[in-house]
Amino acid sequence: MSYPNKAFEASVQFIKSLGINVHFKTLDPAQILPGISIEQGSIFIDEKQLLFPGDVLHEAGHIAVVPLAERHTLNKETIGKRTDAPAEEMMAIAWSYAACIHLQLPPEFVLHNDGYKGGGSLICENFKNGQYFGVPMLQYRGMCYASPNEVHDAYPVMINWTAP
Repeated sequence: MSYPNKAFEASVQFIKSLGINVHFKTLDPAQILPGISIEQGSIFIDEKQLLFPGDVLHEAGHIAVVPLAERHTLNKETIGKRTDAPAEEMMAIAWSYAACIHLQLPPEFVLHNDGYKGGGSLICENFKNGQYFGVPMLQYRGMCYASPNEVHDAYPVMINWTAP
């Protein structure tokens, strides 16, 4: 397997270490994110179509924040129809930022300006300044602590990378 860069390789290895399957295959070009698809709770990547390697962390976030018993139902059609879809989208963004910090990658790797309807840079700047969203839902799912006042390992440090 040839990876487009070391950050992408580190991301894929991290995702696999969480028990989230990552596969490489040719995909239909009609994907929400070019070169990446979620099918039955696994990530599929088409290296030839992949435009933004950091997007793999965002997609992994979608899988990670969903309760284990429901992950196998995730695909590009079902993610947006879930009851908690808006909250899970915010959680996936917050999760992917925390993953970048954990992997010692620049947050711009995932929060690039070509994503998030052109708002990736603004989201990145806000998160760097401690202006987070999605974190209360991560806390609710037991994935991170609430604040530095409670414990020293508060978000973006994660205590559980996947929801139970």
